[in-house]
Amino acid sequence: MKFRPLHDRIVVKRLDAEEKTAGGIIIPDTAKEKPMEGEVIAVGPGARNETGAIVALDVKAGDRVLFGKWSGTEVKIDGTDLLIMKESDVMGIIATSSKK
Repeated sequence: MKFRPLHDRIVVKRLDAEEKTAGGIIIPDTAKEKPMEGEVIAVGPGARNETGAIVALDVKAGDRVLFGKWSGTEVKIDGTDLLIMKESDVMGIIATSSKK
């Protein structure tokens, strides 16, 4: 991908939603809600504070994040559906544990 977000923006790829419920009922595509979880693909350098210094972002490429249902702007880059949003639209980073 040849796209670099500016300032405090990030590029997120939505993760696929579950195709069936916990009870085993298969959900058709038309009834699925868009997932609010994604993987960060690229991040901007950061926003500037009052003194003009760049403040680095807390998220980095590869992080799994949760975001609001209507967050970001949907775009298609190299045939892939992506979201561009500000870091402030991210509600949190999903920690992956290495222990089982």
